[in-house]
Amino acid sequence: MSIIFNPVVISVILLCILCVCRINVLLAIIISAIAAGVAGGLPIDKVMDTFISGMGGNSETALSYILLGTFAAAMTHTGLATILAKKIGSVIKDKKFILLAILTGIAMLSQNLIPVHIAFIPILIPPLLNVMNKLKLDRRAAACSLAFGLKAPYIMIPAGFGLIFQGLIAENMTLNGMAVLKNDVWKSTWILGLGMFIGLLAAVLISYRNSREYNDIQPVENELEREDAQALKLNKNHYITLLGAFATLIIQLLTKSLPLGALVGLGIVFGGGAVSHRKMDKLINEGIGLMGYVAFVMLVAAGFAMVLKATGGIDTLVQAILPFMQNSRFLAVSLMLLLGLFITMGIGTSFGTIPILAVLFIPVCIHLGFSPAATIVILAAAAALGDAGSPASDTTLGPTAGLNADGQHNHITDTCIPTFLHFNIPLIIFAIIAAYLF
Repeated sequence: MSIIFNPVVISVILLCILCVCRINVLLAIIISAIAAGVAGGLPIDKVMDTFISGMGGNSETALSYILLGTFAAAMTHTGLATILAKKIGSVIKDKKFILLAILTGIAMLSQNLIPVHIAFIPILIPPLLNVMNKLKLDRRAAACSLAFGLKAPYIMIPAGFGLIFQGLIAENMTLNGMAVLKNDVWKSTWILGLGMFIGLLAAVLISYRNSREYNDIQPVENELEREDAQALKLNKNHYITLLGAFATLIIQLLTKSLPLGALVGLGIVFGGGAVSHRKMDKLINEGIGLMGYVAFVMLVAAGFAMVLKATGGIDTLVQAILPFMQNSRFLAVSLMLLLGLFITMGIGTSFGTIPILAVLFIPVCIHLGFSPAATIVILAAAAALGDAGSPASDTTLGPTAGLNADGQHNHITDTCIPTFLHFNIPLIIFAIIAAYLF
């Protein structure tokens, strides 16, 4: 079968075209999944059964986002999110680059030191939108800053989500014939982080440095509107909410269950009286409004991934390009990265891509004489490519959920395309450099 008619290639290209044409991401993923199934020779009823059964793969993630969205709404109603936004605003004054640095730093902490992933975005970003508007900050720069903070740390820092990602690389390389220790991974993947950092600087200092006008629209109704000094003081309800946030983190770390942690946090907020029980239904609705769309996209993305696997298109695609990798290091690296880009753009998760790629890439790297360090970089880059830029990735869905709280930030043109250009291109370039340097 020609590569052009491969179900993975057809579906990923179709997904990108539909999204660029401003077809809703949810509908675009479903249509692309059906196209993949039909192109792979599956009966339409089998395609839908596979798609629906596969949606359960991200059910825990979806539930986490709904509960954390509710917690974010609770923080807004107590005024705590507004206080945090005002304190950040008082620090940055009129310096938008300091704001971008703060957002990048917080996003990085959410991956490693306090591993809550994108849960902080609907809490912190909506109250900051008016601050961004006053600075005339191009939100595409903010999207790139957040995406960098969500993605670069797991590639180059061996803590939190980074420990999981790098552990998967070491484990799968060892299983496929190239022994690597988990602690060796970051010593090679730092070069990918460097490439992404250069991409971030290009986005912030060159591409999106100019002013951009937005309308001032209060994105989420809150109970703290005063601008006086009293409005910046913490009260009992704020401390109860902070206790709930701390409990959410502790329970998550102890039980490895983010939904359970969020549930305990909400229990503390409501049980402690920080938010009235009468507002419980309203907060649940707001939580669904903040993160429900992201949750459903993650569900259908899991169904899409299941359909791609069921077609056998991933294996066919890999086997089709393997003969071209045998004699040229440059061509081999380029094709492996391109394949990783297509698979991750479709599946939406770099973590889940690693086992798929390692089975076939490691023997090729051994055959061509790549060092373990170079192989680590190639596998890590191939898996991570597409995470930034994919319409179905939480690396893009998260920033959009916060920056579009007032309806003025487009998911595709303002998040996916900028992050794709500024992070995937540097990853490809620096991975190719590493293949020769290491």
